[in-house]
Amino acid sequence: MDLIPLKTSDSWESLKAFTAARIALGRVGDSIPLSESLEFKLAHAHARDAVYSTLDHELLTDGLQHLGQPVIHVKSQAVTREQYLQRPDLGRLPNDRSVQLLQEQSADYDICIILADGLSAKAINQNGIPLISALLPLFIGMEYRVAPICLADQARVALSDHISHALHAKLCVMLIGERPGLSSADSIGAYLTYQPRPGLTDESRNCVSNIRPDGLSFELAARKIFYLSQEAFRRKLSGVSLKDNAGLIGE
Repeated sequence: MDLIPLKTSDSWESLKAFTAARIALGRVGDSIPLSESLEFKLAHAHARDAVYSTLDHELLTDGLQHLGQPVIHVKSQAVTREQYLQRPDLGRLPNDRSVQLLQEQSADYDICIILADGLSAKAINQNGIPLISALLPLFIGMEYRVAPICLADQARVALSDHISHALHAKLCVMLIGERPGLSSADSIGAYLTYQPRPGLTDESRNCVSNIRPDGLSFELAARKIFYLSQEAFRRKLSGVSLKDNAGLIGE
């Protein structure tokens, strides 16, 4: 009669307290335990759900209006989620209706803030308002002129160039849902671009990533974004030539 192998513990077990990474899984014979295999499949399903999630416009609009900010809803040229995933180029361009809305709201703004679904609208739905609540008072305290906040559907990062350029904003801060990992479907990336305009590429931007409760805190992320924004205005540039020398450390 064959004996059923028992689960063997892993010597790295104590390190699991310091990371959400999939370590110290143990083993049963030559395989990983069934419970770990099922947890992996569940995490993968959550990541897929995040990719196909949509912005909760009502929730986000209510939250922004409570902060005293008007809202503009814009969309890229990607009509469906499937098209968005298969045609990244369409996610970088606004549709005609959005161009018209943005032109109607254009003025001489200092900062344009965009909440974009990216690859995880779930991240924006859960963490977008708390992050803006920490960031907006810093901008307002410096008397920056903030454009109506844009909610962007089916958006890639480069869509921010078209949005901000149409609004005549000097600096763009796009808060976008990052590609979900197997333990971080709620992570936001912040992309800053000085003098945004169509045709820019990624070396023109600064990024603050992993903004979420289990990553970079909202307060620390807001301070980093604010510091980079001030430096961008002072030096009149962003991207690879703009370094984060603030010396901020995690809380």
